[in-house]
Amino acid sequence: MEPTSLPAPRGRGAGAQALDGHERARLGARAAEAGRRLAGEGIVAVALTWVDVSGITRTKTVPVERLEHAAAWGVGMSPVFDVFLLDDSIVSGRHIGGPSGDLRLHPDLDRLVPLAALPGWAHAPALRYAQDGSIHPLDTRALLRREAGRLAERGWAVKAAFEIEWAVSDGGGDEFSPACEGPAYGMTRVTELAGYLRDLLEALRTTGVTVVQLHPEYAPGQYEVSVAAEDPVGAADTAVLVRETIRAVTMRHGMAASFSPKVEADSVGNGAHVHLSLWRDGTANAAANGAVNAMAGGPGPFGMTAAGEAFAAGILRRLPALLAVGAPSVASYLRLIPSHWSGAYACWGLENREAALRFVTGADGERATAANLEVKCLDGAANPYLLLAALLAAGRDGLGADLRLPEPVDVDPAGLAEEERAARGIAPLPSSLAESVAAFEADAVLREALGEAVTDTVAAVRRGEIALLDGATPQQVAAATRWRH
Repeated sequence: MEPTSLPAPRGRGAGAQALDGHERARLGARAAEAGRRLAGEGIVAVALTWVDVSGITRTKTVPVERLEHAAAWGVGMSPVFDVFLLDDSIVSGRHIGGPSGDLRLHPDLDRLVPLAALPGWAHAPALRYAQDGSIHPLDTRALLRREAGRLAERGWAVKAAFEIEWAVSDGGGDEFSPACEGPAYGMTRVTELAGYLRDLLEALRTTGVTVVQLHPEYAPGQYEVSVAAEDPVGAADTAVLVRETIRAVTMRHGMAASFSPKVEADSVGNGAHVHLSLWRDGTANAAANGAVNAMAGGPGPFGMTAAGEAFAAGILRRLPALLAVGAPSVASYLRLIPSHWSGAYACWGLENREAALRFVTGADGERATAANLEVKCLDGAANPYLLLAALLAAGRDGLGADLRLPEPVDVDPAGLAEEERAARGIAPLPSSLAESVAAFEADAVLREALGEAVTDTVAAVRRGEIALLDGATPQQVAAATRWRH
């Protein structure tokens, strides 16, 4: 059911290239030119970022005049960051751990951008290489490039976008005090923090992020921003950029932003829903190149093509295992509960916000470009590169197996009798991190796609967090996670 193979995409969606002398010279020349331009714009330093297995964005920075050397030869860092826990304690896995070793961070110059929210600073996501120029096996950004490339070899491209939810606190210290108190989704909350939201939108626009919408969310102090879909690596880069922009603007206004899955134990949490659409073309800029959205215009459920349905079914089948990378903290399972729009059951439905997989058609007249899947059971503790790589691998497996979706669910699954749920094959998702890690380690498809080093390290870090918070109350779990991601 796969179309004729098209050439693999070049640029962000292709596999990361190993570094040789020619490539180092090319990168250095590009960076020298970029550094001169940035210096002329008043930029004094560049933050090189990566996201670790615990979902925290880490960084090393270089003065702008050192950008050329960083691009050609990298910036040194320890591999041990991949086994940091959310409290910065360190565990060890079979592949990573201990004080020895060194990696090199190389900025992706295609994503180098001044940070409007941090005057004088620029940002570039980093690719991580060993000293011999080979790609580090724990580089999840390179891993995502590879997964996008594997789909492209089969003639498919994916467009993706993250919804970012966060809660704003006006208090200092470790406690959370909501910065606005208006009704859920109410205009009052916009009015209360109008200047802050205006500055945030301006900073995102100036930084090059296309905002689709911004609105107040359900919990006090909570907001959500949606951005335009792009290729998977670009979508993950943008998710990091949006969160760091939100954090900076919030701090500039004397407040604090929490992206935690559970800011307060007795309130709803922050999700980080992922939207995905599959396109029959090998390019990331699918709609602009005459490509066809496989989520629309077909004979399958609600207009899906056979390929779109298979891609969705592949993700649905692997949701329990995917939670180990998509709901990857102990706090995630305080959020992932029934009847809270978090998608706590492994089912799908048309516009059903209680289903883990929500199918969105878009309005009549734009379905050919708008139809997509929303994966709702995910949150902001996830590494966006690792999460998207796993989602693409699950969807690719669905394509290869020509899977079909079960019957859709159009009600809250929690309202059905247990017998009816069982008869319809509607199973609850794991209710603890330990359950999702067990499913993850047992999943041969994800293990093959992510590799042994990633699989083992993810499991080691997750078990480390489970041990770290063993016996903690929900209030203690929320407090320990609140300001970390």
